[in-house]
Amino acid sequence: MTTADGTGHARYTYRLRVSSTARTALEAEWARCRWIWNECVARSKKAHAEVEKCGPARLDKMLTEARSANAWLRAGSSVPQQQLVRDFGKARAKALKDIKARLPMRQRAGMPKCKKKREALPSLNYTKRGFRLKDGRLHLAGDISLTVVWSRDLPADPSSVRVYRDSLSHWYVSFVVPAQAQPLLETGRVIGIDWGVKETATTTSDAYDLPHAEHGKKAASRLTHYQRIMARRKPRKGQAGSKGYRRAKRRTANLHKKVARQRQDTARKWAKRVVRDHDALAVEDFRPKFLAKSSMARKAADAAIGATKTALIEMGRKHGRAVHLVHPAYTTMDCAHCGARAKHALPLGMRTYTCTTCGASSPRDKNSARVMLIRAGLNPAGAESGRPDGPRVRQAA
Repeated sequence: MTTADGTGHARYTYRLRVSSTARTALEAEWARCRWIWNECVARSKKAHAEVEKCGPARLDKMLTEARSANAWLRAGSSVPQQQLVRDFGKARAKALKDIKARLPMRQRAGMPKCKKKREALPSLNYTKRGFRLKDGRLHLAGDISLTVVWSRDLPADPSSVRVYRDSLSHWYVSFVVPAQAQPLLETGRVIGIDWGVKETATTTSDAYDLPHAEHGKKAASRLTHYQRIMARRKPRKGQAGSKGYRRAKRRTANLHKKVARQRQDTARKWAKRVVRDHDALAVEDFRPKFLAKSSMARKAADAAIGATKTALIEMGRKHGRAVHLVHPAYTTMDCAHCGARAKHALPLGMRTYTCTTCGASSPRDKNSARVMLIRAGLNPAGAESGRPDGPRVRQAA
């Protein structure tokens, strides 16, 4: 899997085959890093209570003192431990920045919390001096050798690497390499994209509409079956779950993972097709978080609008296409033909937009997709007027 992070770098993720010896070494390394993280949390709380500073320099000094005083910490590599301290510093700085900016509580990052032994998943970061690739194997500092399942070649030498385990106990490695643009031939075509629930994406061209795949709905019956098994065999507090409970829990996690991968695969294939055939994209800058509190929450989550939008932006950046993010305000009220704005917002049940000024009638989402084009300044041939007034359009990062 390949993802772009917006900083001129790309991440290439691969599956790992981990032997029992390597697994023991990785878990021991994570135990040391987890202890250091929790120690940073304690130092941060103490600094707050005593009105002291707790910046990166103090945390680095704390790590040096801890490694000097504890032989079991020195037994592990210093590279992932130093990276963890840096990650803690960034998380703490972000939380303090949000507090200083007086953001609402729901929008704040929150101060870093302790990582519990049975809940936190292992994640180890290594810089270039902490790993090397030799004969197709990944060698980490601390004499840890891992077998990588090379599903594709790395385009360049990685600058850093992250080794982590997911909730299914599968190990993965993520390499950070410089992003390399892969420009495509110009087509002279543009497209407007509007997000929805009935259809995940409605475009100005019928050939590129993305229907609701309903991956979650198709897996709902099996998911309900496993959840009922878990509910019947749920252990009491403080007791270990039975063998049947653990099996049902694992199958539930497997099913969630499968659905997530199906959604991602559908999104990336559609995004590739749209980006390949168009030079510029006008995309609704839609944030579907509010839908989680509505009656459409389950269907909206299954539509995976956020994941599809992210895949489209990443694919556009990778192939050098212009992606214009259009603010969604009034896009369902403006007429794409004459630019007039309706006096009242259309109810969701009304799927046809009819302009009271010019009399133009078209499907509601198709009209919104055309408004995206006009607001982004990509007014195609055949549009009868200038762009309607609306919030500023921004370029995808």
